[in-house]
Amino acid sequence: MLALALLAGCAPASVQEPEDGKLHIVATVFPAYDFARAAAGDLADVELLLPPGTESHSYEPTPADILKVQSCDLFLYLGGDSDQWVETILEAAEPTGRTLALIDCVETLEEEHVEGMQEEVGHHHDEDEDDHDHDHLGTVTEIDEHVWTAPANAAAITRQFGEVLAELDSANGERYRANAEKYAEEIDTLDGEFHAFFDSLPDRTMVFGDRFPLRYFAEEFDLRYYAAFPGCSTQTEPSAATIAFLTDKVREEGISTVWYIEFSNHLVADAIAEAAGAETAMFHTCHNVSPNELAGGETYVTLMRGNLERLRAHLNER
Repeated sequence: MLALALLAGCAPASVQEPEDGKLHIVATVFPAYDFARAAAGDLADVELLLPPGTESHSYEPTPADILKVQSCDLFLYLGGDSDQWVETILEAAEPTGRTLALIDCVETLEEEHVEGMQEEVGHHHDEDEDDHDHDHLGTVTEIDEHVWTAPANAAAITRQFGEVLAELDSANGERYRANAEKYAEEIDTLDGEFHAFFDSLPDRTMVFGDRFPLRYFAEEFDLRYYAAFPGCSTQTEPSAATIAFLTDKVREEGISTVWYIEFSNHLVADAIAEAAGAETAMFHTCHNVSPNELAGGETYVTLMRGNLERLRAHLNER
């Protein structure tokens, strides 16, 4: 906080234009980075603020990060619980460029607590109240920030990024819009493939022995899900009751696969699967990527297509 105050007090009066004339875009998380990179093409420099593999919930920005946010032309962030540290930067550093939160780009949903899920400390849920008509039980808590997990949202965000870049650099506006539309159409195609796959399934139930930051994905494809924790949970050890509930659910419904998310140690998923005689598989939420994934050129589309292939391999076994 002292560093923030010092940096804010020493902020330059104006931001110098980059020597190459390109816009400088800083994104906190991979989805925003990927969508902006696609919309910008070679017209702007796009930088991922969080190092690959970093957990955004516990991230602590460095003085260099603060200066980047303060001086960039466009700063992109989630706007939810996992990057509350961003609000501190924005208040102290007073960025000279434009800022945009992903949760402001599309309609949001509230985080959901489903039947059997580990109760979050400080939250109370009425188990007798249906949340909505997908057979998800319980009540909702705060806004779920993982808006990009629904491909339809990802395409909409990409198109909006194209419009924002066109406003910032009107001379190249049509190129930004064209770049964004091209990538959004790739996402639209993938979205159609997901819909076709799920429409072919007699049952759309998934069990996650992990956090579940896929509320928007579940909503778009009408999935019924059970999980150990809600999407923004910081807990890693579910109660015996939660593990027993998920294990019984896998056994009773003949579910072949227990899922976990990227960068998880998947110990909970492994324990449930072993007890129920099931397999495990990873669903990549695209929240962040590993150094190898970033260096290898992975994108939202390639990562989500990988998810589709794993879904085809495991859900079709039912």
